[in-house]
Amino acid sequence: MDTPKPPQKPTHLLDDLESIRQLLGDENLDPPLLTDTIDPDSIPLLSDIVTPPPAPVAEPVPLPQAATLHSSIEQTFSRDSDMNRLDNELRAAAELILQDVIDDFVPQIEAELKRRLQARLSRLLPPRK
Repeated sequence: MDTPKPPQKPTHLLDDLESIRQLLGDENLDPPLLTDTIDPDSIPLLSDIVTPPPAPVAEPVPLPQAATLHSSIEQTFSRDSDMNRLDNELRAAAELILQDVIDDFVPQIEAELKRRLQARLSRLLPPRK
């Protein structure tokens, strides 16, 4: 039968932790104290480290490209309206499917509720004579 190990004394645990710390070479690192304060200005911000990409230079659009841009915008609006129409159709189809599922299960749910009600009534009310 297994016998439990006697619990180690805290001094052994402290010695083990100290030997691990020495093995890792962290003699010079002291844990921060709760009374230590950090200067908020010494913490670098992400914007200090990462430089933003240069802004693109806007060039004047020649007249033939303006017409192409206009047709491109119209196609984008047409695509957006098509996507909205498809989204609405999908939502309507999903509602119809959900209603079909509900309609299929309502008779079964109703029958189960009636069965449970009859069982409860027979326990609550005495049988008729």
